[in-house]
Amino acid sequence: MVIFNSFKRHFGAEPEGVFRSPGRINLIGEHTDYNEGFVLPAAIDKYATIAAGRRHDSRVRLYATEFDEWYEGELETIKPIPGSWTDYVLGVADELMRRGYPLGGFNMVVSGDVPVGAGLSSSAAIECAVGFALSELFGLRLSRFELAKIGQAAEHRFPGVQCGIMDQFASVFGKKDHALKLDCRSLDYEEVPLRLGAYTIVLLNTNVKHSLASSAYNERRQQCAEGAAAVARHHDHVASLRDVTQEMLAAHVKDPLIYNRCRYVVEENARVSAAVEQMRRGNIAALGKLMYESHRGLSTQYEVSCPELDYLVNAVKGHPAVAGARMMGGGFGGCTINIMKEEALNELIPGLEASYRKDMGGSLSVYVAATADGTGRIEETITI
Repeated sequence: MVIFNSFKRHFGAEPEGVFRSPGRINLIGEHTDYNEGFVLPAAIDKYATIAAGRRHDSRVRLYATEFDEWYEGELETIKPIPGSWTDYVLGVADELMRRGYPLGGFNMVVSGDVPVGAGLSSSAAIECAVGFALSELFGLRLSRFELAKIGQAAEHRFPGVQCGIMDQFASVFGKKDHALKLDCRSLDYEEVPLRLGAYTIVLLNTNVKHSLASSAYNERRQQCAEGAAAVARHHDHVASLRDVTQEMLAAHVKDPLIYNRCRYVVEENARVSAAVEQMRRGNIAALGKLMYESHRGLSTQYEVSCPELDYLVNAVKGHPAVAGARMMGGGFGGCTINIMKEEALNELIPGLEASYRKDMGGSLSVYVAATADGTGRIEETITI
């Protein structure tokens, strides 16, 4: 195993364990998480991988294979390093100590193949792999739920990204051949079979990120809160858009822009439930149709798409080998998620790459993904 041998080479001893945690996709349910709604993520077969061992002092030594970079410091004095990969490791250690868990020094090699910046949650994968590794090394006996919450808190505190729980949750709880219907209010979840048959999941990365992304995200959150508040003045039980119906919106939200934003969220929550029903029936065509509807809402109602994302969805829509497609993530760039027939990829992808280059002036990155199990220890016989 490459990472096993890397640890031996850099630290002069075998690691006590090798651990990994996957990236994730989200089939449907976008921008519903902060409205206490529903999401439908799945873990994928791209991982952050950790080889780790305890030390006899309080020193922390880290090595990242992808950057060929070292970090060394004392456990008691770790702090955020803006823009550094170390935040996703050190933030977890810091969060564990804040919660009173006993840690000692450790050596760690960090590796992985979750594409960075593609919206597949490479950061959550590292956090969850590190959390699981430290739990195993120091006998902390953390539950999977605690691992997800610690990873989320670490990302809030060290990189400073106020993420929801979906990314870490999917990374920890993922199950091969399943998606997770997650209730973002209660954190209750159910495993939903995802039997794709002749289809596979393909991510098409636009390789763009427009400057509107962060400001528009905050603006959309505020608009949703404003719409929910307008309804709540007439319905005491309404705490968020999760509790709102289309009829309530029509009666109480008069601003056309706020209405459109809220209508998208209410409809998207309904699409998640409909998608689960179609998946249980094994109806991939119907699931794909819901994905197209989701993209239309994200583009025209929620207005978080961009020309590149719209181009890619429109380019595959109607193609007999494509069941469905939509933008995935915060918007204004990043990936589209596509359900495509595997046998058609060799014909379809080169054409998409060429037309995207010609019409949009950019290059695509293409990732084929399969569902996977969540965070765990791996055996030395697995080649990474």
